[in-house]
Amino acid sequence: MDPNKQIKKKKLGVKLPVYFLSLILVATVAAGVTFIFTKGNQLSFANRGTGSDESESTQVITDLNKVPGSKNIQAVYEIILSNYIEDISEEDLIEGALSGMVNAIDDPYSQYLNIEETETMDETISASFEGIGAEIMSMNDQIVIVSPIKGAPAEAAGLLPNDIVLKADGVSLAGMTATEAVALIRGERGTTVTLEIQRGSQTLTVDIVRDTIPIETVAYELSEENSEIGIVSVFSFARPTYDEIVSAVEDLRGQGAKKFVFDYRQNPGGLLDQSLKIGNMFVEDGAVLLQTEEKNGNPYIIKASDKEYGEFQVTEPSVMLIDEGSASASEIIAGIMKEEANVPLVGMTTFGKGTVQSIYPLTEDSELKLTVAKWLTPAGNWIHGEGISPDYEVEMPDYAFLTIIDSSATYELGAVSEAVKNVEHMLSAVGYSLVADGYYDYDTSEAIYQFQSDNALAQTGEMDEETSVKLVSELRAAISENDTQLNKALELLESMSD
Repeated sequence: MDPNKQIKKKKLGVKLPVYFLSLILVATVAAGVTFIFTKGNQLSFANRGTGSDESESTQVITDLNKVPGSKNIQAVYEIILSNYIEDISEEDLIEGALSGMVNAIDDPYSQYLNIEETETMDETISASFEGIGAEIMSMNDQIVIVSPIKGAPAEAAGLLPNDIVLKADGVSLAGMTATEAVALIRGERGTTVTLEIQRGSQTLTVDIVRDTIPIETVAYELSEENSEIGIVSVFSFARPTYDEIVSAVEDLRGQGAKKFVFDYRQNPGGLLDQSLKIGNMFVEDGAVLLQTEEKNGNPYIIKASDKEYGEFQVTEPSVMLIDEGSASASEIIAGIMKEEANVPLVGMTTFGKGTVQSIYPLTEDSELKLTVAKWLTPAGNWIHGEGISPDYEVEMPDYAFLTIIDSSATYELGAVSEAVKNVEHMLSAVGYSLVADGYYDYDTSEAIYQFQSDNALAQTGEMDEETSVKLVSELRAAISENDTQLNKALELLESMSD
């Protein structure tokens, strides 16, 4: 790509994972978020915190005193207060009991939020945030990366979907909720957090400098290979995303675009109403956009409607890009494209998050985030844990998964390790010929020396911090230049008639 060519884009609010409901490693937001409130067998959509009408949720009222063992709750509470060796407040015990009750259902998307966690969820949507910028979730007592935010420090450091974060600054994250992990990982701009990452069989340590993160939602450009193809990259589903896509398509049409690639890779989701409005662009009135299924209920079908979701239409030949980091609202779009819009999907199988959460305010200081329904594709498929498979499965080059350099490893003559092999693979990927055997020999040192010379760095033959940063940058450029998934999409479009 021409480095002087600017992708047109706007920096808008933070991504809002309403359906995915994991946490951003900055500060997640909820004001103005579209949540689902149940009433009978129907779903109504209300904007919490924006003055919209909120339907009351259907509830099963149970007398706790009639539940076997419930008296033990009071007994344990009193015994701890009276006999525990350290001081502990009544409030902390109640908080722990509430959290434990929600944890007992073993659902990574349900959570009791206290005042501090609620404040984190209630940050304004239009703000920028300070942190590393990555979407995470708690799964099987582990903190898992869903997707790094586009342009954020986490992406620059090479974090990838499905990376497991073992430790933050030496503190184990095992068994923590996503909110607890966020509290350890996020922080002020300019400070550094050291993460221990597990990727497959490798365990790596990476230092990430936190930054202010203005979150982008959409970027677009004309293809350099074919000026009649517009490429629209959608990074999240925030309040302005629909309007941004409309503007992008209209601008690209004005520049001569007659076909489109819609890139939803590494997009972890966001606002429900945005996904419905965006999906509505590609289908006619009456087409099924989404189904939801509550506990002991029949599926509720949501249909396309220009009156409700907007009249803008994309009728040109299109292709959608997806990958393992496409989750939640991205998967809603993928389902619409595949089953209703006849738009081919290119890439890899999506993340697989098919449940719906609702927010239940408890007090001014707390609320409950609870999984209340499944969401199904237009054809009624539940993709939870499985994801949506592409029509054309295309893998990225192997070196696309080598974007972390282990900052704790030793890089000197005679060293033997997986970290050394990782660096050798990177050097090979950017054009330096050597055998990636994990042995830091003279060939490895010479390749590093030559890389440093070619990039005007201090020529030591050793992997210092400056060399590491530049090597990762060059690797990312190589990945971009050999984007096999985008190339396949362009190939498909060139064979489609207008």
